[in-house]
Amino acid sequence: MNPRPNNPRARLSVGFVLLPRFTMLPFAAFVDCLRLAADKGDTSRPIQCQWRFMTSDGAPATASNGAQLGPCATYTAHRVEEFDYVVVCGGLLDDRPSADSATIDYLKRAAAAGVPLVGLCTGGFALIQAGLMTGRCCCVSWYHYNDLTQRFPDVRPVADRLFVVDGDRITCSGGIAAADLAAWIIERHMGRALAQKSLHILLIDGARRGNTAQPQPACHEQVKDNRVRRAIHIIEQRLNDPPSTAALADLLDVSKRQLERGFMHELGVSPSAFSRDLRLRYGLWQLQNTRRSITEISAECGFSDNAHFTRQFKRLFERAPSHVERSPHAGLSNSVGDDELSDLFSRTGKL
Repeated sequence: MNPRPNNPRARLSVGFVLLPRFTMLPFAAFVDCLRLAADKGDTSRPIQCQWRFMTSDGAPATASNGAQLGPCATYTAHRVEEFDYVVVCGGLLDDRPSADSATIDYLKRAAAAGVPLVGLCTGGFALIQAGLMTGRCCCVSWYHYNDLTQRFPDVRPVADRLFVVDGDRITCSGGIAAADLAAWIIERHMGRALAQKSLHILLIDGARRGNTAQPQPACHEQVKDNRVRRAIHIIEQRLNDPPSTAALADLLDVSKRQLERGFMHELGVSPSAFSRDLRLRYGLWQLQNTRRSITEISAECGFSDNAHFTRQFKRLFERAPSHVERSPHAGLSNSVGDDELSDLFSRTGKL
């Protein structure tokens, strides 16, 4: 339920727009950071910050996992100027628009009033639908990169960062990255100590910066063949247990030869070579952003032993895994995201 009536002493006020079938984890991660920063101990009183949950008709909101949250407020229950931020919690994607007309009107009113707008997960799709992302970057999960580029080809997507602050438009890739974004906002308004307190109670070691790379950056924006795109999607989801080319072909209901021809035409490499190099690139990300051992990383990237992983890693990156600088609190810049991908493909002459 919504917390108690407006608290004029609150240092941070956030309105949540809950779209149909909103994804629970980014919403919960964000609001729990606010809850833990708002009060001493674990009593959850909205003293130093407050929040409101809203739907277009005030009915309970149903999350993508079936949980219901409510009752919620309508958009007219609170003045939009009451909020320091309006956070749009996106949901599952289908053929329908992301948001209804009442939600679009509300977001436009918030923008006109100068209230910063935040898109969590696919919440950025609603901001685009409202015409509020023109000339802006939109952060999106690698998982939904295809969805965004197909629906909104004129929008500039960013799929190699956790969240992007573009003036008074903030977009977040979703998942647990919503906690990192919430901590960033809390620190700006309430100080670093409260931001760290929230994360520590949630057993999160520390806030990651917005430009920290997503664990699996999108890598199929150049691909036109739908079968190849679908194959890449499957490979991305099974990095620790890579399917064979024959298994991929069976899943896609095409012949192995057809799939191999598609990969060679689009990317200049075989499906197995693409899978291997993608897993190696993920291994590089792990080496630079985690404290996991090379043995653990090798297994997570689907290699049967360290020697094989090390051999292939040196072939692609011209250095051994043990020579990669470990910097767990630093994010990857584009030079180890899009540029690394460009280097991978440039070896085949495709980019």
